Amino acid sequence: MTDTATSSPLLVISAHAGDFVWRAAGAIALAAERGDRAKVVCLSYGERGESAKAWRAGKGLAEIKEIRRGEAEAAAAELGAEIEFLDAGDYPLIESPELVDRLVRVYREVEPAVVLTHPLADPYNGDHPAAARMALQARVLAQAIGYDAPGEPLGAPPVFFFEPHQPEQCDFKPNVLLDITPVFERKRRAMECLPAQQHMWDYYTDLAKRRGVQLKRNAGPNLGLPHDTMAEAYVRLYPQTTGVLA
Repeated sequence: MTDTATSSPLLVISAHAGDFVWRAAGAIALAAERGDRAKVVCLSYGERGESAKAWRAGKGLAEIKEIRRGEAEAAAAELGAEIEFLDAGDYPLIESPELVDRLVRVYREVEPAVVLTHPLADPYNGDHPAAARMALQARVLAQAIGYDAPGEPLGAPPVFFFEPHQPEQCDFKPNVLLDITPVFERKRRAMECLPAQQHMWDYYTDLAKRRGVQLKRNAGPNLGLPHDTMAEAYVRLYPQTTGVLA
């Protein structure tokens, strides 16, 4: 059983049902294997913009939502995470005070030690920065003692942006490389729970290999990292607080 006094809950806020798998499944699986709570919130199912295969097969909107929900639930189970769907719609994902308030309540309930979400720039998909803006606004509101929501005011959990599909176009310059080698096979199995976007499986496998090469180069020669090191890349939004530089 996890010691709640020392646990470090992870909260992942994802615009669509598949985003958390491609971009942060390694971090989620690592948290779960440590015994930490990992919760994913999907603002939408990605039913309109990220389910082309189902639309071409003649599926209707309600059926596509159910398909994507089932895929995401299976992926979360593979990673050891909880998952919640807010069904806010996609393409476009509309920002609203009501949706931000729902996220505030998630923050207060989970009390995350770490938050993962999308970067604030993505010229190819406005849903992604919309999700990030709401995630950040909700984090601030959840800290306010006077905000009317259940639970205690939030602390100040660090926020990490996970890697977008086209990082160069999103001004994504990673400053954190996470070694996911011990859990990469779980990430791959989670990706394979999402046949609606099968073209992403090999893309994100290859990306993990490239980021693994960069991790080894930045770690130095003495750590004994394996040749097949796999990694995920992140950008830390707020400053790290520390008493020791490392």
